Amino acid sequence: MHTVVERELELNLVLSPERSIPVPARLVYRTDDPYAVHITFHIGSDNPVNWTFARELLVEGVFRPCGHGDVRIWPTKVGGRTVLCVALSSPDGDALLEAPCAAVSAWLERTLRIVPPGTESEQLGLDDGLARLLAPTPADDLWLRDPWPSDESVDGDA
Repeated sequence: MHTVVERELELNLVLSPERSIPVPARLVYRTDDPYAVHITFHIGSDNPVNWTFARELLVEGVFRPCGHGDVRIWPTKVGGRTVLCVALSSPDGDALLEAPCAAVSAWLERTLRIVPPGTESEQLGLDDGLARLLAPTPADDLWLRDPWPSDESVDGDA
């Protein structure tokens, strides 16, 4: 059974130090994709913008600056409140977003209770899948048998 943890919230898209605009967003965590978090930005178009990155990156970003490249996250204070800054970079452009740290942290805590850090691989069922894939079958006996028995073989006794 797969579980989904969602949270709707409003982020601020920072346009300049003095100006930002609200952007509705949805945070999504799925136990069938246990290493990732998904953020969907509803920007007033027919096609929402989706980003996926490591849950571990978001967890670390709540406490200290982290990430490089396309996704960077760090906590800061804005107007006396703690926010989580999320810098996104793509070939289409860059965006700096501010998220309410308390709301993101509460959502993350729910995901961590469902799938604690270090147990993500158990959600994927890799061990069970490999065991099924590598389990011997009756046809394996044909492949394992020597097709050209030597003269000393007991199979060829006549």
